[in-house]
Amino acid sequence: MPSLLCIAAAQSISAPGEVRANVQGHLSMVHEAARHGVQLLVFPELSLTGYEPSLVAGLVLDAQDAALAPLRDAARATGMALVVGAPVAPVVAGDKPAIGAWVFGADGSAALYRKRYLHPGEEQFASAGNEDVFLRTLAGQPTGLAVCADTTHPEHALAARHGGAALYACGSVISEGGYARDSSQLQGYAADLGLGVLMANHGAPTGGYVCAGRSAFWAPGGEAVVAAPGAGACLVIASRQGLAWQGRVVDVVAQ
Repeated sequence: MPSLLCIAAAQSISAPGEVRANVQGHLSMVHEAARHGVQLLVFPELSLTGYEPSLVAGLVLDAQDAALAPLRDAARATGMALVVGAPVAPVVAGDKPAIGAWVFGADGSAALYRKRYLHPGEEQFASAGNEDVFLRTLAGQPTGLAVCADTTHPEHALAARHGGAALYACGSVISEGGYARDSSQLQGYAADLGLGVLMANHGAPTGGYVCAGRSAFWAPGGEAVVAAPGAGACLVIASRQGLAWQGRVVDVVAQ
């Protein structure tokens, strides 16, 4: 019998600048996800700090920071790959911090992706990454990572697909006003490129944005498998047995 693939978007709620508190909130979602057999859990953009431009420079996190040890340990203990958002060191020393996604593997590994395409205005507090594609095997699937505005550049998803990605996973900050446009584009990547597309959005306002929530997964071919109904803390879980996808939303008590 084909093995089960189970992935999820963590629609989390971030306390502005409170890294340790946000780590605890992340752990609550990790433990709940483990109960449902999730193998890959993706959090929103800058999930560990909130999307707070004025705080980015003072909140740069390294994978070895003690504050992140509980997440590294949880990935190993649960056998689950975690993708979490945080400000990180830039590509070039002396530049502004980058907007990063730390990948903590079930094997104890840590990898870093820096947001390749900044949203207009982000250059005031952040610098861009320099990798056109960041591909890792997560939950046994070749997975291309993206952070928010990356997904508005079709060449980014195309590079992931040409690199061999089967999944395209993004952590985002998407408002109600931008949701229809952004979700349509993501669904288009699933339909046109044959990618499974997982999007994790914030579950509450952050950095002045009233986030829409509505984290979602689209199957290869473009089927909308599952989406959160709105804002609030929850897991959006998509699982595949053979070729058939199914989804469910699990509410999580915000910490």
